[in-house]
Amino acid sequence: MLDLNQLVALSAILRLGTFEAAAAHLGVTQSAISQRIRALEDRVGQPLVLRGTPCTGTEAGRRLARHAEDVALLEAEALGRIGLAPAAGGHPLRIAANADSLAAWLIPALAEAQAAAPHLVFDVTVDDQDHSADWLRRGEVVAAVTATATPPHGCDVIPLGRLRYVATASPGFVASHFPEGVTAAAMAMAPCMTFDRKDRLQSQWLERNFGQTPAPPSHFLPSTQAFIDGAEAGLGWGMNPEPLIGEALAAGRLVALLPEAPLDTALFWQVSRRMAPALAEVTRAVRRRAARVLHAA
Repeated sequence: MLDLNQLVALSAILRLGTFEAAAAHLGVTQSAISQRIRALEDRVGQPLVLRGTPCTGTEAGRRLARHAEDVALLEAEALGRIGLAPAAGGHPLRIAANADSLAAWLIPALAEAQAAAPHLVFDVTVDDQDHSADWLRRGEVVAAVTATATPPHGCDVIPLGRLRYVATASPGFVASHFPEGVTAAAMAMAPCMTFDRKDRLQSQWLERNFGQTPAPPSHFLPSTQAFIDGAEAGLGWGMNPEPLIGEALAAGRLVALLPEAPLDTALFWQVSRRMAPALAEVTRAVRRRAARVLHAA
């Protein structure tokens, strides 16, 4: 069996970035941390930590660190069940989510879960909703907000609802680029905004409403808030999450290009079956918050 103290030291180094920070976090000397890592590397017969600024893990190191974090979460959940407080210090919980969910509704859910389970600290990886489940499939996270309905092996899936997107732009942009209305020809020329190379929301909306059209010029803005700011500033049009733009629409800073043509994305909560008991409070909070913000599936 692997030594738990050695695994905890490895996890702390990779999470905090330095041997010194890991030592301070665990209340031991830096020499003790170094000895634990050397012993663990000798035990598994390969390097686990790549020394640098910050320190990073080899593939084996990252796997063992995730294992240590999972064990700590399960232990905290078991202690709670018998009325004992979890060990002091945060227990990292790795999840993946799309940026728009993180901005539009997920943060309050995480805050609610943390209030019920104060030992949790969240490590959120942001990826496109069509790709966030890949992190769960690779074992790099224990849960994900995703647009994928089919869960990876060993995981459960819970439908959350539909996040509604509205194609929006500033009034000045609409007047400049669509003087004769929002037509296919005008859409092919009007600059849009794209989150990153994985983002297909704009192209999906165009295809649904105008069929196959030439791809418009695009600004790449990897930020949910930058999408809204860019639309308000007249930089381009983009698919913005309805929960985040209600006030801008009401105030007239943004207008919907086709008010009767939103684009809904179904979202799901996928969670490792093995880790589900340790994530129970998070799952409950995610479902409650999603029910308030998202449209029914």
